Amino acid sequence: MDEQERYSYEVTLKAAFFDLDPMQIVWHGHYLKYFDIARSELFDHLGVDLFAFYDRTQYAFPIIRSAVKHIHPIRRGDAFTCRATVKDARSKIVVAFEIRLVRDGTICARGSTEQVAVVSPEMEMVYTIPEEIRRALGF
Repeated sequence: MDEQERYSYEVTLKAAFFDLDPMQIVWHGHYLKYFDIARSELFDHLGVDLFAFYDRTQYAFPIIRSAVKHIHPIRRGDAFTCRATVKDARSKIVVAFEIRLVRDGTICARGSTEQVAVVSPEMEMVYTIPEEIRRALGF
């Protein structure tokens, strides 16, 4: 397994009725939900539990930026994969995403999210990701 694969994780999902707009394609806002599912599974795969880390240290990791480029629609009933890949985890956690149709590999969307570390209850930003999290995410 190469480094790229080690810090990536892919989930397979299916376009559900409740995610569709009147044209029977996935409403654009749901792509962020798919990104969140893949990111959560990636962190689980890497042994990163941000909730337990918060309980232990009072560090939270809010998303400060998200981006989606919509390329090809996901239609009613389409099965698709969402791959999450850690791109950086030094001063912020950057995860890149790619959504593809299962049937032919067509790219439907690409995007990213950025998370920073903040200390609760002040919600004061820390300008580096804690070492335990950095190491688990490959940095």
